[in-house]
Amino acid sequence: MKKLGILTVSAIMGLLSISCEGNATEKGKPVVKETTEANPQAPANTGGKVIVLDEAAFKKQVWDYDANPQAWVYQGELPAVIDFYADWCGPCKRVAPIMEKLAKEYEGKIVIYKVNTDNNKELSSVFGIRSIPSILFIPKEGQPAMQAGAMQEEQYRQIFEDFVLGKKKTE
Repeated sequence: MKKLGILTVSAIMGLLSISCEGNATEKGKPVVKETTEANPQAPANTGGKVIVLDEAAFKKQVWDYDANPQAWVYQGELPAVIDFYADWCGPCKRVAPIMEKLAKEYEGKIVIYKVNTDNNKELSSVFGIRSIPSILFIPKEGQPAMQAGAMQEEQYRQIFEDFVLGKKKTE
């Protein structure tokens, strides 16, 4: 089985998080955003928007887990954040506008994606998603980190700055 060893963001371990567990039956429509000619893996100008990915787009723009099942090989040009969500999930609905706001704020610095877990079960399985929202934080270099549960906007912003952009040096 394909598994990815994912680090835990230690700065947020003590924080209380809210999440939904279980599966739903609603179906959504996956959207694949354009890519640029110069770099077919990188998304086109996001315009400060959250990009919805399906499994095929994830493999092209983030990580092809079929080609590299044992090693994390990030495809993107910018650090990224991926929100694993479902349409029926209350905490996911609270996180969505936060991610939209942060996508505008961090445009050109971080790409924010979202993946519907109901429509992308294989991808959810690869990451061992058991509760949603689950947020994957991907720095440009190094291993990604996963956090389950909804957090406040300031907590996401702090993780973006310290971990994803790597502005805070670890000692």
